[in-house]
Amino acid sequence: MFDMQLATFVVLAAALTVSPGADTLLVIRNVVARGRGAGIATAFGICCGLFVHATLSALGLSVLLAHSTWTYELVKVLGALYLIWLGLQSLAQTLRRSPADDDTAAMIAGTPSSRGRSFREGLVTNVLNPKVAVFYLAFLPQFIGVHDPVFAKSMLLAGLHASMGLAWLVALAAALDRARAVITRPRVRRLLGGVSGAILIGLGARLVLARNV
Repeated sequence: MFDMQLATFVVLAAALTVSPGADTLLVIRNVVARGRGAGIATAFGICCGLFVHATLSALGLSVLLAHSTWTYELVKVLGALYLIWLGLQSLAQTLRRSPADDDTAAMIAGTPSSRGRSFREGLVTNVLNPKVAVFYLAFLPQFIGVHDPVFAKSMLLAGLHASMGLAWLVALAAALDRARAVITRPRVRRLLGGVSGAILIGLGARLVLARNV
């Protein structure tokens, strides 16, 4: 039943969905580098990561992450290093890219291998973000009643959040694809690749330096 509690969750989750962050930036990066299909695959990977966190939260495993400093720091560093690695990849591709490379990238952008890689990047980036795990641990229980089936309600809430996230990120990928005539120009492509790479590195560094929550 869609009650006021669920409506409140939808409003809050929608606000979080459209807030810019690593997920949005990763979709932009992959659309620019590999095309719309890669951006959509990235969005699916990100949203699948939400179900991982919801499952861990429902099973109580996220409690360990929230209350174990060592575990939290380990996951945080792994997630940060992954973001930095993606950023360095983007910068390296930008620095060594030539017009011939742009033509090659355009040909392989829609291949299954590029979509699979993009899906994995989205999934891993989300799963290795400890702030998402802790957020789900603190956020979801507020919308689960005493008599509600915890796992089923957690999956429902994660499904709503993932649906909004998927709609938003797919729309973003489609909008970028419509502007492809502009963003595929070699100079613009290199600029966007360099900026997204630098920001990903910055987000990773910020995650490493952030204090435990």
